[in-house]
Amino acid sequence: MTPAARHQAAIEVLEAWVHSGSGEALDRTLAAWGRAHRFAGSGDRHAIADICYGTVRRARSLQWLGGGGDPGSRLEAFRPRIAVLAGAVLAGQELSQIAGAGRHAPAALTAEEAGALATLAAEGEVKGLDGAPPSVRVNLPDWLLDALGSVPGTALAALGERAPVDLRVNRLKATPEAAAAALAEEGIETERGPLAPDCLRVVGGARRVAGSAAYRGGLVELQDAASQAAALRARAAPGETVLDFCAGGGGKTLALAAAMEGRGRLIAHDASPRRMSDLAPRAARAGARVETIGTEALAALEGACDLVLTDVPCSGSGAWRRNGDARWRFGREDLERLNATQDAILDRAARLVRPGGRLVYVTCSIIPAENAARIEAFLARTSAFRTDPVGTFSTLPDPAGGDGFFVFPLLNQS
Repeated sequence: MTPAARHQAAIEVLEAWVHSGSGEALDRTLAAWGRAHRFAGSGDRHAIADICYGTVRRARSLQWLGGGGDPGSRLEAFRPRIAVLAGAVLAGQELSQIAGAGRHAPAALTAEEAGALATLAAEGEVKGLDGAPPSVRVNLPDWLLDALGSVPGTALAALGERAPVDLRVNRLKATPEAAAAALAEEGIETERGPLAPDCLRVVGGARRVAGSAAYRGGLVELQDAASQAAALRARAAPGETVLDFCAGGGGKTLALAAAMEGRGRLIAHDASPRRMSDLAPRAARAGARVETIGTEALAALEGACDLVLTDVPCSGSGAWRRNGDARWRFGREDLERLNATQDAILDRAARLVRPGGRLVYVTCSIIPAENAARIEAFLARTSAFRTDPVGTFSTLPDPAGGDGFFVFPLLNQS
């Protein structure tokens, strides 16, 4: 596919996504497009996905810059064509080679589009956003600006950027130096990453990682730097009984396994067992021993765990640069529902912690209502726990760092 055809395909995917009411995850819309256009090779699909995700991360500002006005918080008036073409201008591409450049290209520019995009090319993004509402400049729904409180603009701007690719070196099988050397042999260039000692940041050949021998052999796992740091703050130790209460795909479970050096009892649970379907093969690849249990088995763990990690369901706002469409599908009512779920998980997980043990609350959110507010509410409901300042940790999205995370350890003092 030509660059022009890829841009047109991205416009079509985004139009289908908007037509779904923005209630469907963009990756599903992309997958449906791929099934219907099997002539598109993997390179084409990757390129189209990059355009789509880059556009939705900055949907409001790109449409504004392209002269299409503000599409609103839920993107009811989102115009993918305008946003995609504005993104192409900001990327330094020549529009004459995209719009009107062949049978499968976007239609030729209208006079109105040509004028707006020429102005953007001449004046640039900063001047183009003069006078834009704050929520347009940071590409978030209006209501979220209030909910985010004092989160600085630099962190909100980072949500509009592409996230780096970070790897966690699996200490059960390799050192960072050995893993980096193995990756380099397959054309994957890395450097030591931020926030965690076993983090490698991929700076070249990122798309080769999943097929590499280093990855398939369990030397490394894909995991954001801040997520790695969050798992470390749980301070899992060899010989302990550790429960990952909301294990999901098991990224933090495997990080806990490495910290435990293969000694002790590591248990994974999730309210939806199907979310753990990949955990067993991942653990086997990593050389880690992990038990998986259902909700009915939790009763046997009452007061028995040295550590319970609760990486609770949340907005994911700290990681919205990775799935930029999620912000447009997240509403105030979703936040209220999640807060109730977070409270319920803390209350249930607390009963599994032995006296003197640790309960660690984790989110990948930067919304205070999901973070400090939940801890305050929990401590108001119980006198059995107190804060443990040793591992308290929070980050904000940062191009040079990681995603936004909140980690709050509590000690069972009963």
